[in-house]
Amino acid sequence: MQLESQLPEQTVPGNGRECGGPAPTPGTRRPGGRTARTRAAVRDAVLAGLTEHGYPGLTVEYVAAHSGVHKTTLYRRWKDVEGLVADALDLAGEDSWVPPDTGSLEGDLRALAQEVVTSFTDPAVAASGSAMIAAAFQSERAAEALRDYYIERFARCEALVERAVRRGELPAPPDAAPEIPADAASDATAHRGIDAGALVRSVSAPLFFRLFITREPVDDTVAEQAVAATLAAAHAGAFTAAGKAGASPGAAR
Repeated sequence: MQLESQLPEQTVPGNGRECGGPAPTPGTRRPGGRTARTRAAVRDAVLAGLTEHGYPGLTVEYVAAHSGVHKTTLYRRWKDVEGLVADALDLAGEDSWVPPDTGSLEGDLRALAQEVVTSFTDPAVAASGSAMIAAAFQSERAAEALRDYYIERFARCEALVERAVRRGELPAPPDAAPEIPADAASDATAHRGIDAGALVRSVSAPLFFRLFITREPVDDTVAEQAVAATLAAAHAGAFTAAGKAGASPGAAR
């Protein structure tokens, strides 16, 4: 659940900031070959600039100087700083990240919580992820790209829920066929009626609240509290379609 990227080792300030017309939709070009290398170089330069100067100080000139891509090309393909930031987030979502598979729901959630703690407290990786999130508070296009990034991350966590249902660690969803035992359910139907995104958000939300709203420290103790609260809610059926295991279809959530 983290925002990671390789950053260039050296950075120097850029100057000037210019904006063009509406930027193209990120990710519309097929990755591969020179195009993929160019996007990666631009992404690294964008993250370096955000880390060093923040969104208000990021410029197309800075990205050109640090990516080796001429600014004319940057303006033609990305139009402006917003387009560059949005595409950097879009490219981050094209990685091979998969949710943890520790053998238990508790272990998986604990590993997810630890990823968040490490991503935003380890000096080696925290700056770039924090800079991306800060940019989303100042740019609507960056906010949309960040939202899409995490929606896609939550979708990958469907597998985590599927495994938990098959192991009998989560209550059967309200629409599960009673004649099919949980451990025999297929991957495609095991999690039906359970909101995997809501379950995963329940783990990460308290951590992000402390990191970016109250600016309080996060550590393993806080992460364990988030995991314990999520497990209690999950075992009570809080993330099923009915809102609670055994609740009637019309019950309030």
